[in-house]
Amino acid sequence: MFISEAYAQAAPPAAGTDSGMGALGGLSGMLPLLLMFAVLYFIMIRPQMRRQKEHKAMIEALAKGDEVVTSGGLLGRISKLGETFVSIEVASGVEIQIQRAAVVQVMPKGTLK
Repeated sequence: MFISEAYAQAAPPAAGTDSGMGALGGLSGMLPLLLMFAVLYFIMIRPQMRRQKEHKAMIEALAKGDEVVTSGGLLGRISKLGETFVSIEVASGVEIQIQRAAVVQVMPKGTLK
């Protein structure tokens, strides 16, 4: 039992424990984490930010008479515009009020007949 402890104390230091290699070893350990973050940024975060900008621009460009689809799937024509709400005519004489953010898509003119 005492002999094996003596051999362990006399063993040479493990490879890669030099002061110069220690700093490089820490950086190379962080490299996979940095690469994963970069991949997630370009695959998920950046396209989502682009879609948000496009949706915001579409919401700001809404005008009376535009034919729109809501997040609930309703198709109608904008009859009144407010700061945060929009009135949509979904049938002759039937108007509903929704939030501007609930408008998902502006349809081409003539979609509603």
